[in-house]
Amino acid sequence: MTQFWGVDADPTAQGRIKGARPVAVLDIGSNSVRLVVYERHARALTPLYNEKCSCALGRGMAKSGKLSNASMATALDAIRRFALVARMMRVGKVYVLATSAVRGASNRDEFVSQVEAVIDTSVRVLSGEEEAHFAAMGVVAGIPGFAGIVGDLGGGSLELSRISNGSDTNGESFELGVIRLQDDADGSPKQAASLIRQRLEGSILAAAAPGGRFAAIGGTWRSLAKLHQARTDYALHMVQDYVVPAADMLAFCDDIVAADSLKTYPGSNSVSASRRDLVPIGAAVLAEVLRAGNFGSVVFSALGVREGYLYSMLDQRERSIDPLIQGAEELSVLRSRSPAHANDLIMFTAQYLGIAGILELPSELRLRTVVCLLADIGWRSHPDYRGPQSVDAVAYGSLTGVDHPGRSFLAQTIAIRYEGPKSKAGQSVVALGTPELTARARLIGALFRVAYPMTAAMPGILLRTGFSIEAETLVLHLPADFAFLDGDHLRNRLRQFAEIAGHESSRVQVG
Repeated sequence: MTQFWGVDADPTAQGRIKGARPVAVLDIGSNSVRLVVYERHARALTPLYNEKCSCALGRGMAKSGKLSNASMATALDAIRRFALVARMMRVGKVYVLATSAVRGASNRDEFVSQVEAVIDTSVRVLSGEEEAHFAAMGVVAGIPGFAGIVGDLGGGSLELSRISNGSDTNGESFELGVIRLQDDADGSPKQAASLIRQRLEGSILAAAAPGGRFAAIGGTWRSLAKLHQARTDYALHMVQDYVVPAADMLAFCDDIVAADSLKTYPGSNSVSASRRDLVPIGAAVLAEVLRAGNFGSVVFSALGVREGYLYSMLDQRERSIDPLIQGAEELSVLRSRSPAHANDLIMFTAQYLGIAGILELPSELRLRTVVCLLADIGWRSHPDYRGPQSVDAVAYGSLTGVDHPGRSFLAQTIAIRYEGPKSKAGQSVVALGTPELTARARLIGALFRVAYPMTAAMPGILLRTGFSIEAETLVLHLPADFAFLDGDHLRNRLRQFAEIAGHESSRVQVG
């Protein structure tokens, strides 16, 4: 009988990018084995499938120097299933990366050969310097423009790199992984802190400029970030690009380290069982790193070695693509009524800003471009829910290359586009932005509400219209053959926009 993953028909949906061939990374770490399948190998990576299996390959390595038979068996079982998943999803290429536990094991060759037999592809065992490099590139891929020091905390090791101008230097690896430390410190975070200080002596942290930025990668640190968000009642439960003042995070980590138990620290019930007793060790590592580097802030990155590895394989032209704009373009193609209309909208909004004398910083132009691309992604929803559902898609979606204030701007603009200036849909994330971003979101969102009654989201119309300001009156100009658009609906939207923009009155002029 023909197996279901071998059918000739293409199983992909129309909601997927045409012609895209999935690519996958199988990451064999000291704590877990994870398979991530991405829609395609591009600057903006969209995960199609993401699953991990906690195998604790690094457990006991400090004493035995080898991978245990039980851990290897658990890992191989997971990899067999992941190999099947990759076949079912018609993955074009699977890259297999192994990190600290495997590279340091005396029986690594035995384990690697078994993995290669299962997955039918070669395993790349990363050196400590390579792991540091690809972790740094993961930060570059997800946080364009980041400058500072990157730390990737795994089960077996901690990698540090310095990033400047999109490149990394000074890659270092230390035996400071959470599983390794838990073994070395007999499970005591306080005892671990002493070991961390000793092992970090002479690291690049000592030469870090005071007040700089530290980027934190790794599952244990992600759990720590989520705990901090819960404790501070943060509006956006998203780790990527979550920024915390270093002093605040240091105090938070010290509280967890000081707890009496590895499993009963504040918020421990919300942490997955596989991470719960590792978080205090991770808190000890982060606290000592922040002290040693005298950092001003810490930003958490959900992108690391896997994404950095794929990013490093792109050519220079592809690396230079803005991941946020590429991701928004893909969403526009997949979910808008007419992607070409977004380009008209970009020009239409720019024309108003020009005649109004409103200057844009490059970062503001970037966000306006993105929100124009996303402006019509909610059209299939019921009218009563287009606002909230579109806000959710933007604020909580998988777009990369955007910080939390930027997400706030995008969400607020989309909320007003669908529900008007009194919309409540974007209120939950207003606090993540600034008053200036909120004011700009109200302006652009209200301008969208003028555009859509004229176009029904179809291209070729907005570019034949334009604004002028005569005395204190905002004038919308329509060509003679568009005179039929001049009705109450458009006039009401124009008046509403004029009030938000600070014009005394508005009118439509035909011809």
